[in-house]
Amino acid sequence: MTAHHRPDAATGPLRVQVLLYDGIEEQDFVGPYEVFSIARSAARAPLTIDYVTADVPRTITAGGGTRVEVGTGWSPWDADLLIVPGSGLTGPTRPGVELEIAKGDLPRTLAAAPRPGLVVASVCTGALLLGAAGLTRGRRCITHQMVKDKLAAFGGLVTEARVVDDGDLVTCGGVTSGLDLGLHLVRRKFGADAADLVTRILKYEPRGTVWTS
Repeated sequence: MTAHHRPDAATGPLRVQVLLYDGIEEQDFVGPYEVFSIARSAARAPLTIDYVTADVPRTITAGGGTRVEVGTGWSPWDADLLIVPGSGLTGPTRPGVELEIAKGDLPRTLAAAPRPGLVVASVCTGALLLGAAGLTRGRRCITHQMVKDKLAAFGGLVTEARVVDDGDLVTCGGVTSGLDLGLHLVRRKFGADAADLVTRILKYEPRGTVWTS
């Protein structure tokens, strides 16, 4: 991924994909999904949003036990924005980020995804998956406060902000900051009016700072 590259506006609807895997934190993926869903329905933002897996369509079991039927397999060539949520720190033997890093398949799949025009974003510890894929090396980024050292070990330039926008790489801090990530990306793509409407409907006030390149 090229540092500080900000893709041109897409000519069609913004195609958003949210990557799910076993052990994922529910709030990490529901937060941004809800933001974009409201932007589409209430602000009439031209976008599509889908859950995807890194392999074939299947049922994902999240960290809290929520089961999600994911009908779309790996297809980053059909996305303009790929969001990678995180999980709890469950260790390398239970479903979650650390197991996915230990197995290596998901980081390798993510490493092959970037292309001109694709923005890759992460929520919370999802940044570690991007780090293991080599996508944060030398890039401004952030993750949950408990694993910032791990992100730095992957070569990421950890930046103290709730959301860090480095062009085609956008990351955010822990759990609820996925709402701020979604709102920032809606504002970036569709403007302040759309983002403010989503904020009012959610009854959520954006928190913290946003670092932009």
